[in-house]
Amino acid sequence: MLFNSIEFVFFFIIVTALYFFLPHRFRWFLLLAASCFFYMFFKPVYILILGFTIVIDYYAGILLENEPDKKKKKRYLVMSLIANIGVLAIFKYFNFLNTNISGLSQLMGYNNPIPYLHILLPIGLSFHTFQAMSYTIEVYRGHQKAERHFGIYSLYVMFYPQLVAGPIERPQNMLHQFHEVKYFNYNNTVAGLRLMLWGMFKKAVIADRLALITDPVFNDPHSYSALSILVAAVFFSFEIYCDFSGYSDIALGSARVMGFDLMKNFDRPYSARKISEFWRRWHISLSTWFKDYLYIPLGGNRVPVLRRHFNLFLVFLVSGLWHGADWKFIIWGALHGFYSVFGTVTEPARRKMWVMTGIPKIKWLDGAIQKATVFFLVTIAWIFFRANTTTDALYMVRSVPKAIAEGFTMLMTRVNALNIPISAGKLALCVAVVGVMELVHSIQKKRSINTLIQNQPRALRWTVYYLFVFSIIYMGIFHNRQFIYFQF
Repeated sequence: MLFNSIEFVFFFIIVTALYFFLPHRFRWFLLLAASCFFYMFFKPVYILILGFTIVIDYYAGILLENEPDKKKKKRYLVMSLIANIGVLAIFKYFNFLNTNISGLSQLMGYNNPIPYLHILLPIGLSFHTFQAMSYTIEVYRGHQKAERHFGIYSLYVMFYPQLVAGPIERPQNMLHQFHEVKYFNYNNTVAGLRLMLWGMFKKAVIADRLALITDPVFNDPHSYSALSILVAAVFFSFEIYCDFSGYSDIALGSARVMGFDLMKNFDRPYSARKISEFWRRWHISLSTWFKDYLYIPLGGNRVPVLRRHFNLFLVFLVSGLWHGADWKFIIWGALHGFYSVFGTVTEPARRKMWVMTGIPKIKWLDGAIQKATVFFLVTIAWIFFRANTTTDALYMVRSVPKAIAEGFTMLMTRVNALNIPISAGKLALCVAVVGVMELVHSIQKKRSINTLIQNQPRALRWTVYYLFVFSIIYMGIFHNRQFIYFQF
């Protein structure tokens, strides 16, 4: 079920109303049944895959807690991780690996006898798999008690607001909340609905509108000018942010209405001045997951410098592979790994040279240049993320210098070098709605937008609400378009 659908509106209202109507002892069952229905709305049979990993990890948690022998304990953990990663490997990576094996075999004069699997990737598989893995790892480390209530543990994995695209929660944050008695709270309801409204605006009005430009260009880049490709790449940077953070806002908002607090997943990532800062602001639940369960176990910052850089690069490679079984995702991860390592290594020298220019004395200009640089680097990497093939991505990246020249020529001669697939009026509307979002972000630098709105007179508050509702209804794009991160 898509958040940006009329079905979800009715689903949310009914489930939330029943949640507060029912006694506390029955609420876990309602939420679990609702979450199963929500997931089965996409493809019912894949609920069996979730059920398999849930059973494995539930009993693994109990065994991990009861086992005093460290070797056996580690064995139980490994068995649980193999079960989870094995499901990912079969459904997400098997055909990718098989394709590459076939290519190598043909180069060596052999035929690969292993058949391809004609299966679809279960929606959100990487998200709930990582959430399940965090549970067994935390129990193994002694940071979390094993959950004895099978229904509550199942709900931890399947809680519908964040089931298919996160945020990837930790057991310490969620499990106790399912045991707590929740009461209807007006402030929570208003704050949650406000967040859902903002998330829907970002998805329907901004992300899906920008897709009217990005989809045609990325699907056939050879038919468009270099400048059009660069414009589409810039718009995709905003599209993927609004699409994914919009989902997260709706997830956090729908959970908050019922009294649940999910972790913040985005924090104005395009205001970052360094790539490392970008990743502290983008998909925070995944970034911290890799930090806690991969980077730190590899040695973190405690190892020699060269090893530290290698570990950092490796984490980004794995992150790229997590996003998709395709070389373009691996290249995307490698680019961010290179950005991070290169930025760390060269920072002292770059800082000295930068100070010599005198620009750091002009704080607004210093910040603007740093933010623009990070945004440009991230946008180049997004091309590999969005392009249909690695070949298309390389072609689009190679067109960037030409695009800059075309843009400069257009400014000087006023000859239009754009051939984007929408009218000038619709293009202006795209720029305007992105501007609205950036205005909200600029306000949030100094104060919480929720607090700001809450402190306004009732008439002004409701005027703002109605404006956003009507903008979603009349300006939103509703084509049953999935959220981008559902594919992962």
